[in-house]
Amino acid sequence: MIIKNGTIVDPAEGIMETGTLYIKGNRVEKMIPGQYSPQASDAEDTVIDAEGKYVIPGLIDLHVHFRDPGQTYKEDIATGAAAAAAGGVTTVCAMPNTSPTVDSVETLRYVLDKAAKEAPIRVEQVSAITLGEGNETLVDISAMKQAGAIAFSEDGKSVMDTALFREGLRQIAAVDGVVMSHCEDKDLVAGGVMNAGPKQEELGYPGITNAVEDVIAARDIFMANEQGVQLHLCHCSTKGTVELMRMAKRLGYRVTAEVCPHHFTLTDADIPGDEGNWKMNPPLRSEEDVRALIEGLRDGSMDVISTDHAPHGEDEKKNGFRSPFGIVGLETSAALTFTALVAPGLITMQRMVELMSATPAKIIRVDHERGTLRAGALADVVIFDPNTEWTVDPEKFRSKGKNTPYAGKTLLGRVVTTICDGKIVYQS
Repeated sequence: MIIKNGTIVDPAEGIMETGTLYIKGNRVEKMIPGQYSPQASDAEDTVIDAEGKYVIPGLIDLHVHFRDPGQTYKEDIATGAAAAAAGGVTTVCAMPNTSPTVDSVETLRYVLDKAAKEAPIRVEQVSAITLGEGNETLVDISAMKQAGAIAFSEDGKSVMDTALFREGLRQIAAVDGVVMSHCEDKDLVAGGVMNAGPKQEELGYPGITNAVEDVIAARDIFMANEQGVQLHLCHCSTKGTVELMRMAKRLGYRVTAEVCPHHFTLTDADIPGDEGNWKMNPPLRSEEDVRALIEGLRDGSMDVISTDHAPHGEDEKKNGFRSPFGIVGLETSAALTFTALVAPGLITMQRMVELMSATPAKIIRVDHERGTLRAGALADVVIFDPNTEWTVDPEKFRSKGKNTPYAGKTLLGRVVTTICDGKIVYQS
């Protein structure tokens, strides 16, 4: 396969220039700068013209919910992976809060085996930290790591027993694992369903303060450093967490953090009313928080953009802010990031690729062959058209979940081709 005349963007290699990418089998063979010059040997190859478009490494989403096993009416591995491919995502990390929880080698193998058979992209599975996410007994950390768990997380909640969490961190450090923390003090939530503030008061629901996140973010940062384990903070939403990340990096701690597109493109003031598709956890925050998150992405305090893709059934989201938490995001994340951050000049295209591909690859330690287009890397490649405008229509999503607050919104920039393992897995 030959992808000609695109602007190749590979921050891992310091490249942003017009060139032609050659793929042989499932690997990148070479990149030749400049305009494409046909060779006689090219005649039998598939040639894709990417002029006017970006050619980037496949995106890596560290935080998705595929609902498989147990809630496949919301999503399953095949539909979730198809949604990922449509969004330019070639690797996902699926969270463990399924039914049953991914807390055993058997359940882990079920996901990995099913993904190998049904998914057009790479599905990595995260292990729970405690059995059933019950906050009482640790999973067999060593066995789960050996069986292929990419990381450990209690996502959907925090391990609130601090002593148990410390022991979990110690054991994860012993196997050189990665911890992904959902930062939420459940004792402070107190039934809250949206950000504490004027909109919450207007709608009459209990609010969620910033301290709910900040308290656990601080706890986890210091505890992970104490135990010498690599920590990644999921779906950060507050100004306080950004400041904590600045502190942690200044101190040299092994900690990274992600921001979701909905948290840097929307505020709680945008919520149109008692609409379930606007309910997510963490909730949409204030304008001040949004500005802080964007600045954190700009200055390197925040490391990754992930989606927290969380599909639900249509009927489940019809109950306003009494609905379950979560929105879908795989099919809109690249366009939202380009529209909100790259097009206005807040970040460069190189930084977008760094946030959505190169750095995630480093965090899950696959950067030797993913998150880059260097010769020998896996042929996970996306062609992104920065000039196409399109309107979000949830009915056209490949995900079973249609629960998005972006329905009807016009975005700039679109994934036109996704290649995974040298095969075209999506074309618009």
